[in-house]
Amino acid sequence: MTKLSVNINKIATLRNARGGDQPDLLKAALDCERFGAEGITVHPRPDERHIRYQDVLDLKPILTTEFNIEGYPSEAFIKLVIGIKPAQVTLVPDPPEALTSNAGWDTASNQSFLREVIDEFKRNGIRTSLFIDTDLEMIGQAWSTGTNRVELYTEAYARHYAAGREEAIRPFVAAANVANELGLGLNAGHDLSLENLQFFHQQIPGLLEVSIGHALICDALYYGLENTIQLYLRQLKE
Repeated sequence: MTKLSVNINKIATLRNARGGDQPDLLKAALDCERFGAEGITVHPRPDERHIRYQDVLDLKPILTTEFNIEGYPSEAFIKLVIGIKPAQVTLVPDPPEALTSNAGWDTASNQSFLREVIDEFKRNGIRTSLFIDTDLEMIGQAWSTGTNRVELYTEAYARHYAAGREEAIRPFVAAANVANELGLGLNAGHDLSLENLQFFHQQIPGLLEVSIGHALICDALYYGLENTIQLYLRQLKE
C-alpha cells in the first residue's frame, strides 16, 4: 500500500501572508491526519517563508502519523531534525534561495558528504531518503551513501504527462526497477496531482510513499480538504 503524506507548506504560506495564526497550521495538520493522510511533510527553509522551525517543534508532539521533514542538510537543519527525531528525513539539494526543489542530488560528487550526514541521522534512529532524478547511475550512487530510500523527483513526469503518459513514465519505471533491485525504499513527489497520480501509482513497482502539497492544497480550495484527501487516497487504491 502506497502512503499519502500531505505537505502542508502551502498552508503555512497562506498563514504567513497576513501574519497571525490563520489558517491554523497545527489544526490543519491534525485534520489532514483525521481525514486519512498517512503522513505529514514539511520543508522548513532558512528564511522561514512558509514552514518555520518553531512549527516543526510544535508539530512533533501532536502528530500520530509519520512525520517527514525535508530540507538541505545545513548545520541548523541537521540539528533541528536530530532534536525532533521524525520518522523520516528527506534530503534535498536545493540552495536556500530556491523557490522550490528543482533537481535531484548528484550522489556521485556528493557521496562522502551525504554518507556522513546519513550516518548521523541513522545513528539517531531516523529513516533517510534522498531526493533524486531518474538517472540510473545516481540511484546506484545513492545506494552507496547508505540511505534507506530515494524519492523520485516527478516534475518531468507531470510536465510531459498530457503529451504522452507512457513516454513520460518510462524513465521512472526504469529508475524504480533499479531502486528495487538495490533494496532501496521508493518514495516520489513534486507536481503529482489528481490528473496524473493514479497512472504513476499503477506503473511504479514498490512505491511506498508519495508526498503531495501544492496540487492537493489547490484542489482543497474547490473540493474541501477532507474530500480532497479522500480523492487522492482513492487514486492510490484503484
